Amino acid sequence: MIRAASLVPQPWKNGGGMTREIATGPQGASLDGFAWRLSLADVALDGAFSSFAGVDRVLVLLDGAGMRLAEAGGAMHVLDRPLAMARFAGETAIQATLIDGPTRDFNVMVRRDLARATVEALRGTHAIECGHDVTFVFCVSGQIDMALADGACLTLHSGDTMRLDQPAACIAQDEAGWLHIGIDLNRDRAKAN
Repeated sequence: MIRAASLVPQPWKNGGGMTREIATGPQGASLDGFAWRLSLADVALDGAFSSFAGVDRVLVLLDGAGMRLAEAGGAMHVLDRPLAMARFAGETAIQATLIDGPTRDFNVMVRRDLARATVEALRGTHAIECGHDVTFVFCVSGQIDMALADGACLTLHSGDTMRLDQPAACIAQDEAGWLHIGIDLNRDRAKAN
């Protein structure tokens, strides 16, 4: 279990904001060496996103009125409600404009030649299988009671993350919002690096 209070703030790669790393693969990998990375980001000002060449990104709005992400090629992603999601290539030039004040978002980044990610934004109660190489549950809001296949029960509060190594029933209290993240590794490429 990774508790929200244990996450340490650090500057973005481009210095334009603050991030809190949740987990990386391999563990302890640098920003240039990860195969996958989960993090939280606080966006306080309009500005450019950091560039991550060769990385696919998924961004989920957690708190705040949201933001518009304008790609240099003209595409626009609007995240204007909790659990709104955008997917884009990390090397794409992105300009973020806040809608009405600061936001917090959840980031999933995978180096596209080494891994791929699936991200589901959910509310309510769901069963989670461990059909991925790495599976996480992140509590966006409220509380989630997790009944694990081995009989253990754990509770996630807002901002907590759980890496699952066994199937679980995620029981969301009062329609709590949460994310199910699956990471699958490209084993042939990962072995070569």
